[in-house]
Amino acid sequence: MLAVAAAVALDLGTTTIKAGLLSADGELHGIVARPVPEMNVDGGRYESDALAYAHAADEVLAECLARIAGLAQTDARPPLGLCCQRSSFLVWERATGRPVTPLISWQDDRGAASCEALRGEEAEIRALAGLPITSYYLAPKLRVLLREHPAWREHLVRGEWLLGTLDTFLIWRWTDGRHYQTDASMAARTLLMDVHERQWSPRLCELFGVPREALPEMCDSAGWALPLNNGLTLMASVADQSAALVASIAIGSSDALVNLGTGGFVIRHLPYGCAAPAGYLQTLLWQDGDGLAHFACEGTLNSIASALAPYPAADCRAEELARDDIFCLAEPSGLGAPYFRKDLGLMFSAPVEGLPPQRIAALLLEGIVFRVARMLEDMHSEFGIERVYLSGGLSNLSCLQQGIARCAPFADVYLSPQSEVGLVGAARLAAGMPLVVERGVEKIAIICAPSKLAEKYACWKVWLDGLLSRRAAL
Repeated sequence: MLAVAAAVALDLGTTTIKAGLLSADGELHGIVARPVPEMNVDGGRYESDALAYAHAADEVLAECLARIAGLAQTDARPPLGLCCQRSSFLVWERATGRPVTPLISWQDDRGAASCEALRGEEAEIRALAGLPITSYYLAPKLRVLLREHPAWREHLVRGEWLLGTLDTFLIWRWTDGRHYQTDASMAARTLLMDVHERQWSPRLCELFGVPREALPEMCDSAGWALPLNNGLTLMASVADQSAALVASIAIGSSDALVNLGTGGFVIRHLPYGCAAPAGYLQTLLWQDGDGLAHFACEGTLNSIASALAPYPAADCRAEELARDDIFCLAEPSGLGAPYFRKDLGLMFSAPVEGLPPQRIAALLLEGIVFRVARMLEDMHSEFGIERVYLSGGLSNLSCLQQGIARCAPFADVYLSPQSEVGLVGAARLAAGMPLVVERGVEKIAIICAPSKLAEKYACWKVWLDGLLSRRAAL
């Protein structure tokens, strides 16, 4: 039998739901993973069955608890740490729990009209929310729904209907409707929170036409102690990127984390009193029990795993990078931060139909490497970066490791030894354990002779800047 369990963690992802047990020695055990319910895509709409997602999360938790029952001594009510995809949301009936809307994914583009209508208010929105205005977030999509269905507002104002991100919906279900709440890190991704005051902003609610009284209670990220009807005690709830960073890099460090999985992100703790550069996300990582908020600067990559899926990316070697002068963007659902451009998705600078699949895979990998390198370069210029840690499933691809190490020569690049860092971070917050534990890391050593990758990266930046300026002028 293992040592006494520290906490159970549940990761509510866009493509996968995962759970695991963190033992007192800091190791994950009994990990269970299951695909999320099928996403229905219709044009720019991305929707799924919210109840099916909730049932799948319950099943993953139950299977994890059953798997670890014989492995570790657990409390009568083990602590649970939750981490969650940040911007998918729904509306549901208070009386029955029946969803009024599907689960509307962060990928859904129906809020684009709101963003255009409020473009003149963008500076004020950015100043209050710390985020650029984009349809990825809850507020622009909710504005469209309320304008399409004016009667919904009264249901929300009277409390007959509730709205929230996935964490809020599941917490409400797990507490039999007694707790309608979210944490500060999730609230900060709605475009309705004043990140300076760390409360719902009356002005942002006014701009997006969202009734303030309909929003859930905003809480710290840890120290909850909510008894749940599944036998667990919810101690912490936090956004997924936040959980990954707090498990990987100490607060105040000048290191950066690059997580490459279904999507990707590059994130670094913000020095006290500093703001994120233009276009980058000023991420509220988590808020401790004393109400102290910790912030980071973040850039994002969208849907990179789906771009790679048809091609043999795992077979590519570093020597295959920079073999030609074709440039690539590898984000099918549009460029993420700092650009937020839906019109620039998966694309090549020249036709690739006649190329072997492995050659196309190498071009896609280059596109990912270059986007990561540019974000690291920007953050290094602004704040300084000493070390870069790679995590996530795609970080095991040697092409990506080598490419990032070559294109970010200002920092040492390491492969993180921890897997499932989101689960680890959520569990550590729940258990009240130290957030980062020193472990041996593997430095990425450049294993082959210098290539033309750095030269191609410089040319790629010119190509991308030209695309951005030409499309903006249209």
